[in-house]
Amino acid sequence: MNNAVPASDCYHCGNPVPTAAPWTITLDEHTHPLCCPGCEAVAHAIVDGGLESYYRYRTELPERPDERQAAKADTWSVFDDPGLQAQFVHPDGDEGNVKATLAIEGITCAACAWLIEHRLNALPGVTSSAVNLTHHRLRVSWNPQQLKLSQLLAELAAIGYDAQPYEPDQAQARMQYEERMNVRRLIIAAVGMMQVMMFSIPIYVSGPGEISDDFYALFHWLSFALATPVVFFSAQPFFRNALRDLRTGVLGMDVPVSLAIGGAYLASSYAVLFNVGEVYFDSVAMFTFFLLFGRYVESRARRRSGHSGNALSGVLPISATRLENDGSERILPASELAPDDRVLIKPGHGVPADGVIEEGESSLDESMLTGEYLPVTRRVGDRIIGGSQNMENPLVIRVTHAGKDAQVAGIVDLTDRAFASRPRLAQMAARMAHLFVLRLLVVTACVTIAWWFIDPSRVLWVLLSVLVVTCPCALALATPAALTAGHGQLRKRGVLITRADAMETLSNVTRVIFDKTGTLTRGEMHVTQIKPFGELTAERAQAIAAALEAHSEHPIARAFRPFRDATLQAREIHSYTGQGLEGTLEGVRWRLGKPEFAAHEPIAAPAKGQWLLLSEDGKPRAWFGLHDGIRDDAAATVDALHAQGFSVELLSGDTEDAVESLASQLGIATWHSGTSPEGKLARLKELQAAGETVLMVGDGINDVPVLAGADVAIAMNGATDLARTRADAILLSPRLMRIFEAIEISRATRRIMRQNMIWSVCYNFSALPLAAMGLVPPWLAAIGMSLSSLVVVGNALRLSRWRTQPATSLSASNPVTA
Repeated sequence: MNNAVPASDCYHCGNPVPTAAPWTITLDEHTHPLCCPGCEAVAHAIVDGGLESYYRYRTELPERPDERQAAKADTWSVFDDPGLQAQFVHPDGDEGNVKATLAIEGITCAACAWLIEHRLNALPGVTSSAVNLTHHRLRVSWNPQQLKLSQLLAELAAIGYDAQPYEPDQAQARMQYEERMNVRRLIIAAVGMMQVMMFSIPIYVSGPGEISDDFYALFHWLSFALATPVVFFSAQPFFRNALRDLRTGVLGMDVPVSLAIGGAYLASSYAVLFNVGEVYFDSVAMFTFFLLFGRYVESRARRRSGHSGNALSGVLPISATRLENDGSERILPASELAPDDRVLIKPGHGVPADGVIEEGESSLDESMLTGEYLPVTRRVGDRIIGGSQNMENPLVIRVTHAGKDAQVAGIVDLTDRAFASRPRLAQMAARMAHLFVLRLLVVTACVTIAWWFIDPSRVLWVLLSVLVVTCPCALALATPAALTAGHGQLRKRGVLITRADAMETLSNVTRVIFDKTGTLTRGEMHVTQIKPFGELTAERAQAIAAALEAHSEHPIARAFRPFRDATLQAREIHSYTGQGLEGTLEGVRWRLGKPEFAAHEPIAAPAKGQWLLLSEDGKPRAWFGLHDGIRDDAAATVDALHAQGFSVELLSGDTEDAVESLASQLGIATWHSGTSPEGKLARLKELQAAGETVLMVGDGINDVPVLAGADVAIAMNGATDLARTRADAILLSPRLMRIFEAIEISRATRRIMRQNMIWSVCYNFSALPLAAMGLVPPWLAAIGMSLSSLVVVGNALRLSRWRTQPATSLSASNPVTA
């Protein structure tokens, strides 16, 4: 037990206690220090409820409770909404009771379960409560006439455990059912194997005449009884999958597995029933167990490091506070929000939908979506993503996308699309496994015929050994295991793969091409200078420019938003990609864009930098000087790419001065300015014709053609919807260094896949002749096959420990540790 806490540490959570901290708890006539008001509130709730034994029973210290739990108490009432409860609260019996499953945070040991159950069971109206320690879930039943759900949640919060309704979607429910069945099958196989081995060992170690014929028959019949549920229950998935493969004409690894298990069981059953031949029930049970164990470990690893159920869908909070037209607040399920709703987000609460901030300024934690652990500051006019956590001040947002239309839902759809297809290397491995099974069956038939003439008594176990030891499980797992781990590692870093071949192509990239605005720069343009001509004032010029840019989504348009004048409305607006805008104001044609586009006569910019010209009927009227800050890690990213031998190029439609200045600051030797979308695509084709594998990074509509034409394309986190649809991967994080990490992770994934395939092929080709010569007994074949699969899975899991080395070491070594 671990109920003794040093006097200088918090008695509740074990954290250091600040000097002169006033918080204490008295227990057994001893006063113990506490580190914060949260621990004090929780400790007093436990002791005042008569549950002080928790501190004696606990074996692990709990997490420090959230000091804002008290502030969140007013939100529990949303869970009393009948529409919301219909999703996860279900009837329990005929006495009017209901039940629900809650996900509990903060559980560390069995004492936590004891505390939760005793606290809830003491409440009037609670009929039962039980904590699942493995999955940190609470199943509780209560009478809703005596007790509200909000009161249950508030009681849990009072003792330091935050709870949320747990209601899996269909995919998760199916996955959980399959996991439970797999565990049961594994247990049945394990028990059957141990018991059958117990009856088989005396037969193996005894000499002639040491065991009577009656005991031989008894042991065989007991083994038959124990092996039968192993074959018909535990091995059921193998037979089901083998039948599916035979119907589709694609031979998978379950075909030889089913032949081995089924053949050995039928032959052994015949031997027992008619007292003729050898018995192999021990090999059947052992093979089934080892194969199930290998697949169980592999499936657990895939769920831990890859795509799983509704993990992203669960990011959105379940409730929201909507501001009504009369100024009142209404707490309602987040699923009922609609565009243009005004929502209040209090500190410590989640953002229930995508929206734009109308009031307030605060820091938001977007790590669940972007992989960036530092909070970001958002102000009025900024867009925020559903699923973010508000850290400091209250915000009022206007909803733009909610529910299935939110960005997090789009991420789920894109991820599903990526997992629904397989890259070329995975398809090749699947074809190899199919051909290998076909050849294995032919070889097995030849080996069987040969041993029929050599030694008929050994035919069956040699046949079993060949089928088992050469089962292509490792070959079939070689690429899926690595791809799943690689996808999971990229997802942690805020890189979302949307097309199956993206990782494979990323690993072969030789040149990286960056767009300028919104890619290497922040895309937050600001007007720094206004130089009007003649009688036009600066205020009038900026108002005209703002009217022209009013309906554009280009980063440059955002620089003119502060200058909007509601009395000025531009009409007949036409956008010329890469050039500028044209529109009519008060019967006059105005243009805003590059000098050669806006003016009839050539005119030079007033100074170096990025300048836009405003013209009236082709006559210059004002210059606008723009500035866009470079992303903080742009230089480090370019240096890292250069250090690893990649060619880096800057391809932009901006002016020569602006592009040259940026390229010089970042150390990019190859750059092109004033390039139209067609020119970008032509440059891309030129590089591809020279044998380059090109990665294009962009964000705007003018980048769509080149993104679509690149070997692999990455859209920035602020990219337009059209750019996202043409990209092979989307950067959810604003950090450019994630692009370098994505390339390195893809290289590591490709290397792991090749290692796995080489290992599996070498293993099968080395094990086959040994088994064919009768040197590998069935039990050893089962162990060898399972170990080969576990080696492949273990090798793939090295990707989950991938770490980025400091930038100073990139030039000296490869940063991939896998």
